[in-house]
Parts: sequence; structure tokens; C-alpha cells
Amino acid sequence: MNWLSRDIQESNHYKWVALANTTLGVIMATIDASIMLIALPDIFRGIKLNPLLPGNSFYLLWMILSFLIISSVLVVSFGRLGDMYGRVKMYNLGFAIYTVASIMLTITWMHGTHGALYLVIMRVFQGVGAAFLIANSAAILTDAFPASQRGMALGINNVAAISGMFIGLVLGGLLGPIDWRLIFLVSVPFGIIGTLWAYFMLHDSREANLGGSIDWIGNITFALGLVLIMIGITYGIEPHGTHTMGWSSPAVIGELVSGGLLLLVFLIIERRVKQPMFRLHLFKIRAFTAGVLSSFLSAIARGGLMFMLIIWLQGIWLPEHGYSFDKTPLMAGIFMLPLTAGFLIAGPISGILSDKLGARPFATAGMLGSAVSFIILDAFPINFHYVYFALVLLLMGISMGCFASPNRAGIMNSLPAEDRGSGGGMNATFQNSAQVLSIGIFFSLMIAGLSTTLPVNLANGLVKHGVAPSVAAQVAHLPPVSVLFSAFLGYSPVQELLKPQVIHSLSTHNQTIITGRSFFPSLISEPFHAGLHEAFLFATIACLIAAAASWVRGKRYIHKDD
Repeated sequence: MNWLSRDIQESNHYKWVALANTTLGVIMATIDASIMLIALPDIFRGIKLNPLLPGNSFYLLWMILSFLIISSVLVVSFGRLGDMYGRVKMYNLGFAIYTVASIMLTITWMHGTHGALYLVIMRVFQGVGAAFLIANSAAILTDAFPASQRGMALGINNVAAISGMFIGLVLGGLLGPIDWRLIFLVSVPFGIIGTLWAYFMLHDSREANLGGSIDWIGNITFALGLVLIMIGITYGIEPHGTHTMGWSSPAVIGELVSGGLLLLVFLIIERRVKQPMFRLHLFKIRAFTAGVLSSFLSAIARGGLMFMLIIWLQGIWLPEHGYSFDKTPLMAGIFMLPLTAGFLIAGPISGILSDKLGARPFATAGMLGSAVSFIILDAFPINFHYVYFALVLLLMGISMGCFASPNRAGIMNSLPAEDRGSGGGMNATFQNSAQVLSIGIFFSLMIAGLSTTLPVNLANGLVKHGVAPSVAAQVAHLPPVSVLFSAFLGYSPVQELLKPQVIHSLSTHNQTIITGRSFFPSLISEPFHAGLHEAFLFATIACLIAAAASWVRGKRYIHKDD
């Protein structure tokens, strides 16, 4: 088949083959990063596990985050392996691992905690495959396309990746109710096709750097440090003792401090080894440093946004507009489609224009537009008119699409050819890590807002409708994170918080009210809005700093080896 690949390249079609295949790879990876968010209730029902019971929130968090965490930890190392042994070889391996893991996720026979643990482990392996794909796709495209077309190619690829996260929300809502296994099975045929297609049709256009070596000490300290920090962040939003969050927990503090110290040791190691995992000298390139920083900050703003919008729609707006709680996960994905549409519109266009004008004007304008979108959303009432909400989501999607494609092209254009795998992996690590950090920040701000007034509102509302004051007080002092998780999962929160015998002891009229669609949204609206304000303020500041970083990157810069 080598003669076929050479003919494709010689006829100038190889670059389009590379674009099509890598776009398929990254969109699969990002769809699976979000497809579980909407389908989690169906998964937990399928394996017969209640995620809201004490001790089970571990499985809830790690089904969501294990994929992101493992890909964040490994993506730099796998980019380095691509530089050393061939980017296409590592990319092909990733497609194969990803497909096998997707198959394994569909065939579990276990239930309860054993079934949940099996799914978490398989999600880890799926994240390994995704890390290979993400780490090497941008480098393959940068090698395949001339500098005058990279913005367009990377723009299409990047928009597909980001849009995949929102497409996954809708797919999860559609497939989960039919059979939860379908959310993993749907990617298998595309994985098989992509694996074979990549194996026979892609090849490295540059010689691998076989003389390099792997920085094992750096890899180990980096992986352990990043994992500890991310574990600390995930458990920081869980209650600890009498506190609504776990940031004061000795375990969380120990994880964060230990992780930070290990990353400090990692930086010391990287300055002394001959073949470092992190190419720290790349940060001397202003366009690269500014691009990575702005990418990190935009991912912080975008990562938490998705969770806040889902909870806003599922927990309050959709029930108040006549949707039952079990229908809200799918409808939330559908109602967020304007955000995806904005990405699809702006991404390729801004990528093409940035090939001529550089990344700075588009990336800066994109982050400024995102900040304006957050400010407008913050001014919205909780019970908004959807048309205006959709227009703001469209503006945000256009703004983030305008930023993402040129910024990624600017980063890759600034890199020497031999460091594109490592540099692209470094950017992906910052971006993926930012999403986990964003979840911790946004949830913490939201929980802080809820804890101020929700207990009083909930207790008064329950007592008013016949619940004994002692029972109402007990329920009202449950951790706010339980309320957020129930709303996020599309459960009827009051039915989850009250024991069945308590509900059945009430009059039919009161049962109908407290388990209905309006009772919980009316209680949570005020405290949720307070938390939402803090979260959107933080996101606005992150976008403004990202805009400043994008501007100081300088004019269009392409590394001299191009």
C-alpha cells in the first residue's frame, strides 16, 4: 500500500486525507469526553447503582473525569513519542486502543460498584487512546499542510474537536434511553474504519528522531503531580465533616500540596535532563507562550460553562417550562445547540483568514466576545426567554470558534518541526487540565452561592407542604453538592432527598406539589443565581486575561524551518 500513499501525496490529495482522518479521530475523542454527561442516569440505572448515595459520588465524578485526567497526563508524553518514533505510528496505535476500549465498555456483565469500577477503568484505557490521537493529530496536520493553509486545516480540526463535546451531549440524550451501551458502541464502527484508514493511507512526511530518549523520571513526576492535583480538585467539591466542601480536608490539602511539590520537582528535572519531556525552551517563543496561556484560560472559562448551563437548564428552566425531569438531559443538549452552531460557523472561516492575517486579531476578538457573552448571561433572569438565550449562546459559540482555530494554528506555526508533537502535546495538556480545574472552580463557586440561602429556602418550603420540621431541617442541611448532582443527572431532586415513606405520609396534594416540576426550581432559583453570578464573573475575568495574552503574541509568526 506504500505506493498508494505516495501517489496520494504526489497528487496533492494526501493533506486532505490527513485532515479527514485526524478530524474523525479528534471528534470521536471529544464526543466520548461529553457523551456520558447526559447519559449518566441511564448508565447508573443500567448497572443498578444510585450515584447519590454516600460513597457512590466517587463513581459519578470519576466516570466523568477519568477520561479527561488520563488524557491530560499522557498527552505530552505521547506527543514526544510521536516526535521520536513517528507521529502516524503513534496516532494509529491510539485509534486501535480507543476502539478496543470502546468495545470493552459495552460488554460489562457486572452491576453495582463492581460494574461502575469496571466502567471507570475502561474509560481510563479509552483516555489513553484519545491521548495518542490528540497528541499527534495537530502535528500530522502541521506536517501535511503548508504554512499558508494550516490555519484552515487546524481550524476545521479544532472546531470539530470542540463541537464534538456539544454533539456528545445530544447523542448521549438520544442513545442513553434506548440502551446505555449504545453510547460506547456508536463509536466502534467509526473507530474500526478510522484505524484501518489511518494504517493504510497515512504516513510520516518527516523522519522520526530515533536518536532521542524518553525522560522517564520527568514522566513519572509529572504524571503523579498532575493526578494528585486533579484528585484534590475533584474531592475539593465534595463535603467534608460539617463543611459543604472539602477544601479544608487534610487529604485534599495533602493531595494539592504533594502534587504541587512534584510538579516543582518536575520543572527542576526538566532543566537538567538532556531529553526533557517538557521542552521548556519553547516558552522562549512568544507566540507559543501567549497561545498556550490564552488556550488554558479559555478552556477554564469554557469547561465550567457547559456544566453551569446544563444545571441551569435541567434543574430550573426546563422543569419550569413543562419538561419532566427525566426528559431534561436530552432537551438540555438540544437547547444548547446554538453554541455548537457558532463554533461551526466561525471556526473554519477564522482559520482561513488567520492564514493571511495572523492569529492575533481573531484570537483577541474571540476572547473579548466571549467575555461580553458571559456578562450578558450574568444579566439574564433565571427564567429567561429562550430566543435571547439562544442568541447569546450563538454569540459565545462564534466568539470561541473565532478564538480556537487561529490560536491553535498560531501555536503550531511557531514550533520547530522536530518539536511539534511535544509542543502540541504541551498545549493539549494545559487545555485538558484547565477543564478539570474549571469544574472544580465553577462547582466551588456555585456550592458557595447555594449554601448561603438554599438550606433556609428548602426547609421552609418542605415544612409549608407538610414535612415535619425535624425531617425538613435534616434534608436542608444535606450538602448542596447533592442537590447539584441530582439536578445535573436529571433526577427529581426532592424525591432523591426525601425518603419514600416521608413522601407517602404526606397528603396527595402536597405529594404532587413537592415532587412536581415547579417546587424545586422555585426554591433553588435565588441561591443558584447568586452562585451563577460568581461563576460568570470568574469566567469573564479569565476571558479578558486570555484576550490580553492573545494580543501580546505579536504579529503573524511562522518558524523559520517552514
